[in-house]
Amino acid sequence: METKELLLDAYSHIRRIVHQAADGLSVEQLAYRPEEGSNSIAWLVWHLTRIEDSHLSAVTQLDEAWSTDGWDDRFGLGGTTSIGFGDGPEQVAALRPKGDFLLGYHDYVNGRVLSYMDRVDAVELDRIVDTNYDPHVKAGVRLVSVISDNLQHAGQARYLRGIIERLGV
Repeated sequence: METKELLLDAYSHIRRIVHQAADGLSVEQLAYRPEEGSNSIAWLVWHLTRIEDSHLSAVTQLDEAWSTDGWDDRFGLGGTTSIGFGDGPEQVAALRPKGDFLLGYHDYVNGRVLSYMDRVDAVELDRIVDTNYDPHVKAGVRLVSVISDNLQHAGQARYLRGIIERLGV
């Protein structure tokens, strides 16, 4: 198996789990939080998509779709570059997109990442994409860190889906 095939598979798994978590849910179900300080499916999917969009822009050499393709305006968050770090209960509760819209943003960003995989080889994986750290971050390291983070958040969203279904929310 080639490295790019492994990466394609991992990013495809993220998309599959995100859809398992959010497909067919109402705005209220997507916004459901089991307790005040917890996250919703909507917030988790938005956040993991923002991570994929922002953290991989240097890797894919594409501008963030969030601002350049107007997703920030469509979410009613025009002008913000937030990716969700540090969001409190008010920000989490305020994010209430429709499911097809939320998944549209995710699929758009994920599709751009999957298309990038055609260029992946050993040289590309060793390309420095972030000099803000010591050691500098290579494309391969960034790709794996986003996989790790996003699979965790997608799993959290899928877990919430199970709670919603069991409770009949």
